[in-house]
Parts: sequence; C-alpha cells; structure tokens
Amino acid sequence: MDACFTVSEPLEVTLIIGPWNYPIQLTILPLVGAIAAGNCAVVKPSEVAPAAAEILERLLHQYLDQDCYSVITGGVNEAQYLLKKCKFDTISYTGGSAVGRIVMEAAAKNLTKVILELGGKSPCYVDKDSDLEVSAKRIAYGKFTNAGQICVAPDYVLCHSDIQKELIDFLKETVLDFYGEVRLGSEYGWI
Repeated sequence: MDACFTVSEPLEVTLIIGPWNYPIQLTILPLVGAIAAGNCAVVKPSEVAPAAAEILERLLHQYLDQDCYSVITGGVNEAQYLLKKCKFDTISYTGGSAVGRIVMEAAAKNLTKVILELGGKSPCYVDKDSDLEVSAKRIAYGKFTNAGQICVAPDYVLCHSDIQKELIDFLKETVLDFYGEVRLGSEYGWI
C-alpha cells in the first residue's frame, strides 16, 4: 500500500477524424499515438482534401494491418454514420467548433473519451515596450503560414493606442516584404 505505479492499458478502438488544412500531419499524428498506445484505429480523412484522403487510404492499407487499422473515406454521411452507429473507445477530432459539438454530443451518448483540437480566437498582445518590427514579423508569419489556415493563427492584435499606428505600419511593411504586392486572384490564398 505504500508504492505508486502506472499501468498502461490500450483504449482499444480510436476514431480519428482528420482536418482539411493539414490533412496528412494532423491525421497521422493521432494515429501514431493510437498505435504507440496499442490501440486499433479507424481513420476518417477529410473529404475536403480528396487527394490526401486517397493517399492516406492507399498507404495505410499498404503498410498497416487492415484488421487493426482501417480508413473510411467519404463525406459528411460517412462521418455521421461512424459517430452515430459505431461505438469507439476514444474519438480524436481536429477542426472547427461546430463539428466539434457534433462529435462531443455523439461521444457523450456512449461516455466516449474525446480529444478535440478546435480552432478558436487567437489574440496577440503587443506591449508598449515590445520591439514592434519583430512583433510584426512574428504576427505576419503566424497569420499567413498555410494561408492562415492554422487553428492558432492570430485573429486580432491588442496593443496600446500609443503604438497602434507604428505597429500597423510595420505589419504592412512585413506583409509586403514576405509576400509582395497583394492582388485579387493571386496564387497565394488571400481573402
């Protein structure tokens, strides 16, 4: 009664619902965790990234035991079927909060453990004493990497009114330096 110890136990079957914005990385990372923990997994790649879903299906079927790891491609209907008709021990979902609520609701019906990585509002705070040029570069990098499609991309900046204009000027300069003149219809994902 005087010793502590840890017993690792697999959770059995994990459902992994991947996102469209990093369709390989953010689908494979939870799968690696599931495999390392001794779990079987059902992988549901995003239908919004069909080429990534196709390659995940082909490679996972080629290199993993299909009795333990399967890939279900398709869209909303397939995802809803998995959530409503199949019982999982863990569900891992990366994406927006609207679908996150649906995943959580489905999981709650079976008391299924859920891992949610949901996008949210990510503010940046720039203090009066900050190096504004460095801050602008870091904010622009964080916002525009992957065309801004990162759940932790800055959504807005909070700063003291005394430095606001100078910070905006540095941000404009930095965006021009990083990406050139912004034009509608350019190859980069400008909104």
